[in-house]
Amino acid sequence: MITIQNEKQYNLITQRIEEILHLTSNEEPTPEHLLAELDLLGGLAEDYEEEHYPINPPTLPEILKLRMYEKGLTQNSLAKILMVSPSRISEYITGKSEPTLPVARKMCQQLDISASIILGVC
Repeated sequence: MITIQNEKQYNLITQRIEEILHLTSNEEPTPEHLLAELDLLGGLAEDYEEEHYPINPPTLPEILKLRMYEKGLTQNSLAKILMVSPSRISEYITGKSEPTLPVARKMCQQLDISASIILGVC
């Protein structure tokens, strides 16, 4: 099986992918040989990126901050939604405390946060 061995090879492959993408257009069908090359190179680049540049799932503190921003919530307003104290919200955001099962359920339902993120099992 062919794999990318180093950053130099990775850069060359991503450069070639860019070249192929510039050769394609929505107006004309893309030649089969370019599609096959793009598929092969894309797979190689993806494998290399997964190994060398993994994207870790978000943590509960990160996703709580994001949801608060998205919904325009303060710690006080989030505390009311989850029926906990504002200081407890602060502990969740700093990672000093984890939610109880009833609070975790409310996070899933009210904030649309995946149970796997809340439970840290991603």
